[in-house]
Amino acid sequence: MSYSKRLALLVGMDSLIVLFSVYVGYYFLNPYFGIFTSKMLLISSITLLITHHIFSFIYRLYHKVWSYASIGEVIAIVKVVSFSIISAAIVQSVVLGNIYVRVLFLTWLLHICLIGGSRFSWRLSRDKLVKSSIVKENTLIVGAGAAGTMLVRHLLKNHDHELQPVAFVDDDLNKHKLDIYGTPVVGSTNDIPEIVERYRIKHIILAIPSLNKHRMQTIYQQCSKTNATTKIVPMLEDIITGKVSVQQFRDVQVEDLLGRDPVELDTQSISEKLSNKTVLVTGAGGSIGSEICRQVSKFKPKRLLLLGHGENSIYTIDMELRNTIDKNIEIIPIIADVQDRERIQQVMDDYQPDVVYHAAAHKHVPLMEYNPKEAVKNNIIGTKNVAEAADLAQVTTFVLVSTDKAVNPTNVMGSTKRIAEMIIQDIDKRSNTKFVAVRFGNVLGSRGSVIPLFKKQIKAGGPLTVTHPEMTRYFMTIPEASRLVLQAGTLAQGGEIFVLDMGQPVKIVDLATNLINLSGYSLEEIGIKYSGMRPGEKMYEELLDRDEIIGEAIFPKILVGRSLQIDFAKITYLIDNYILLNDKKIREYVLEIANKRSSETVSLTN
Repeated sequence: MSYSKRLALLVGMDSLIVLFSVYVGYYFLNPYFGIFTSKMLLISSITLLITHHIFSFIYRLYHKVWSYASIGEVIAIVKVVSFSIISAAIVQSVVLGNIYVRVLFLTWLLHICLIGGSRFSWRLSRDKLVKSSIVKENTLIVGAGAAGTMLVRHLLKNHDHELQPVAFVDDDLNKHKLDIYGTPVVGSTNDIPEIVERYRIKHIILAIPSLNKHRMQTIYQQCSKTNATTKIVPMLEDIITGKVSVQQFRDVQVEDLLGRDPVELDTQSISEKLSNKTVLVTGAGGSIGSEICRQVSKFKPKRLLLLGHGENSIYTIDMELRNTIDKNIEIIPIIADVQDRERIQQVMDDYQPDVVYHAAAHKHVPLMEYNPKEAVKNNIIGTKNVAEAADLAQVTTFVLVSTDKAVNPTNVMGSTKRIAEMIIQDIDKRSNTKFVAVRFGNVLGSRGSVIPLFKKQIKAGGPLTVTHPEMTRYFMTIPEASRLVLQAGTLAQGGEIFVLDMGQPVKIVDLATNLINLSGYSLEEIGIKYSGMRPGEKMYEELLDRDEIIGEAIFPKILVGRSLQIDFAKITYLIDNYILLNDKKIREYVLEIANKRSSETVSLTN
């Protein structure tokens, strides 16, 4: 129906209701009181007609979508009717010298009932007559708060989806046995398995956007005991601000089950460090490097240098950033190998970066056990080349992306990364550039990480291969790892090793089990196979060596370690002679250097 036709219909209908209310009041009360005259009736009718339409336009009564009417529309109706009755009372007092309270009160009651009834009949008819061809499936809502209430209201009003909310669960005992939009709160989160069976639930929606990671993990464990699919609503502020709608729930991700809340950043200090500056990222096409580029771009640097050896990966991040970030940021893709000392120095001299994030590295533990020379070339010599070039170019801050495997390393990859830390700490002692390293655990979803492997194995029907039932690792997301790198650059005094307080380590077998459940399968369907520990692997990872620990966090959830004395002569010998050594000798030598201990420690954080 067009707007003009709809407006004419509503105005005409309201006019009839106003006149009907006045005359009904007249004929009901006049036989008992006999005080109403035709003049009073005419004046009252005209006044009510005019003022009703005036106030209806003021409160937009003719513009509302009545098929979705709620309490807001009821309030608007009461205001329109009340103000029109008050206007009629004023006119009666001025023109007739009397206010006919009884007839006005009866008119007000009839007016409210008929106007409200005519409007809400639209909603009732829509709810009753509009049928969906989609077969509805019983849905359990976890959380009877603001988000859960919004979700249920939306699901009940919209018929183009298969979800039918039949029950809430909430840990607030005061809400138990209450109904919200006709949907009962039937228990707590511990009751989820029993409630799913009792109500034949097909879908579970987690509607607690502010839920911390530990509580999320606990609730999901209850959900995973059922055969129902589990999804989660967006953040409440995103719903309120209109970024997403309440029905845009998503699958629960492994990242949601880390059991640790992400670290909050000091965005002001990062902005001061990066805004309108030239920033160089090595390994810019990799998982961490590309995310560092995305995070850096949010702080509006003047120029962003994307340096990498693989042209395809650099092309990909280059195109992505050009299509998504501020057009005033100059993006320069640079194809270069960190092992090429002259080329790296040329890049530094040409662009004079203010900040360098060194993410280029070989990081796959078993592969580096078989290729120790490549690990030395890329992780040690490559780091030395970039660090020394940064020193000569008088870069303000140099941040090395390191790993928890550099602590008491048992493998070539971890040892070469530890030696890379030693190199930048040694250069820091005689440089005006602030050199720091950032260590973090395994990054979920990065290339070569366990999550993509598990997903591939699930797609193939299983089983998932886990090296050992007691194998544990620290985990974090790619964005969080990259933000930590940026924050470390602002905290740098020179020589530190920054570490994220990553909470409790996660058993790989638990991670595998969660991923199976998240993919909609049971452990029995996919299975887990123990393959044995691979070359160079440790059962448990550490973030700081006992001699490095200072104790207090210098930033919420960020720890800092002090450097140890380094026998740099051995590192120089390795760099000069690695090409002459066989793989076994290189492996032994890097492990010896990386695990060397000195009783004398030097704090670089005071």
